Amino acid sequence: MKTTFSESTPGVRLSVPVSERDHIQGTLHAPKMLVEYGDYESPDCRAAHDVVRALQWCLGHGLCFAYRNFPLGDIHPHAEQAAEAAEAAGAQHRFWEMHNLLFETQDPIDAEHLPQYAGAIGLDMRRFVSELSVGSYSARVRDDFRTGVRSGVTGTPTFFINNMRFNESPDFETLFPALA
Repeated sequence: MKTTFSESTPGVRLSVPVSERDHIQGTLHAPKMLVEYGDYESPDCRAAHDVVRALQWCLGHGLCFAYRNFPLGDIHPHAEQAAEAAEAAGAQHRFWEMHNLLFETQDPIDAEHLPQYAGAIGLDMRRFVSELSVGSYSARVRDDFRTGVRSGVTGTPTFFINNMRFNESPDFETLFPALA
């Protein structure tokens, strides 16, 4: 059964619409917008990563995908630093390469291994290590987290389709019909 919400239902609308500020794949003008609030250390987000890739393959240019950080530090002690590493890679135009690598090699994603991943995708290592050590992107990660909280996100992965929260199972069989 499809869940529906009115525009005024609290916590079901994306509080900050997707914009050029976000990490997106596809065009902002695609007919379908899928936003994920995720945690790089979450096994459920790892599974959702494969689902999103399948959706992108099936829907092609009809889908714009945006990823926002929602590290659950109480549960996943390395998630915030992994999110900062993805943002540091993004500053060098390699966000999606790091994003994919973090999910594909999810264990380990600790401080010892993050520089190895950065090297594997060809980042300027001096810059990466320096930015990560001083927390250059911690404010960006916290900002994503805050927008998630304002949108009613309490766990990961949480998806929004065309600015409305998707409350069903984040598997291909459920997400694809909602997007198609």
